[in-house]
Amino acid sequence: MATGLQRNLTPATDPPAGPGAAPDPAPDAGPAVVSVRGLTRAFDGRPVLADLDLDVVPGEFVALLGASGCGKSTLLRVLADLDRGIEGRVTVARRRAVGFQAPRLVPWKRVWRNVVLGLPGRPDRARAVRALEEVGLGHRTDVWPKVLSGGEAQRAALARALVRDPDLLLLDEPFSALDALTRIKAQDLVAELWQRHGCAVVLVTHDVEEAVLLADRVLVMEGGAIAHDLPVDLDRPRDRSAPGFVALRTELLALLGVGAH
Repeated sequence: MATGLQRNLTPATDPPAGPGAAPDPAPDAGPAVVSVRGLTRAFDGRPVLADLDLDVVPGEFVALLGASGCGKSTLLRVLADLDRGIEGRVTVARRRAVGFQAPRLVPWKRVWRNVVLGLPGRPDRARAVRALEEVGLGHRTDVWPKVLSGGEAQRAALARALVRDPDLLLLDEPFSALDALTRIKAQDLVAELWQRHGCAVVLVTHDVEEAVLLADRVLVMEGGAIAHDLPVDLDRPRDRSAPGFVALRTELLALLGVGAH
């Protein structure tokens, strides 16, 4: 399992950071890849995250559920260090990678060059090929992004994230634009790669079944805070028709305000 944190846990006695604070570095590795205390984020005076606390341990798969506007994607952006207009304390892993709803491939670069884009040093073709082979795209190494299907483009984006050997992988609804069959295949691939790499994952999703299928723990957000924290104590690989799976899915739907009908 990958180790090493850029920002270790901040002692509880430390005062909270003020507006505009970013995650603070610390000298030693701590036990968590994510530790959030009192996180608050507001836009034009409207709070989107409100005094939120969160811990994610190494290798843990956490899914975030909640209605649109509850703060899921904002939280993910804060963890990715893409939003610094915050109050509170956020500590995150040094090596982290992000997968977005759109693949965000650069159209004028071959697929392999997209995979290693942004890495230090000269583009490492061999490293890109290994990552692409891992997601089943070894045969698409030299093509242009425009010829990829939607599922292939998302797999290329996943290879780009994993080639960075992250301690923390942040996924913001990466399967939302895929058709149902491709989505199932992509979910299975993520589960396989997560178990192989051992990194922690935080997944934002609107799909309750997807959350139960993949996560060790499902968090339901309401009003900018974590309202419910449910462990997923089901054996892997998971059977969507198993009574325990169905029961947890039903419980989560009820917490989200969706009745049995």
